Amino acid sequence: MSTKPLYRDTENGKLGGVCAGIAVTLGAEVWLVRLIFVSLFFFTGFFLAILIYIIACLLLDKMPIKKQQQQSIYANHSMKTKPWQQGHSAEKLLENITAELDDIDNGLQKMENYVISFSYKMDREFKQQ
Repeated sequence: MSTKPLYRDTENGKLGGVCAGIAVTLGAEVWLVRLIFVSLFFFTGFFLAILIYIIACLLLDKMPIKKQQQQSIYANHSMKTKPWQQGHSAEKLLENITAELDDIDNGLQKMENYVISFSYKMDREFKQQ
């Protein structure tokens, strides 16, 4: 069984990103982790919950940029199957994917236009000499 490292997710976090990081690591909904923390806040005394949060905020590293990008891509492509889950409806998910494919298509068209252009042939000739 592989374990995921625990990071602070400052991109999706409200304060320090501790609850969002725990949610990513556990594969849970962020709102559920926040609800558990608020319950801990009220039932164990305010000081203890704040102390735990501050210690976690100081000890946990920020999520690396590459992992944040992967998380945002995953968030754009996640579909909610239940009303309380995070994600997009099927229609919104289809719109996101269509927009990404259109961007890829535009990039390929620009590349193709450059490769068949006269300036590309001239650049190749000058680089060969």
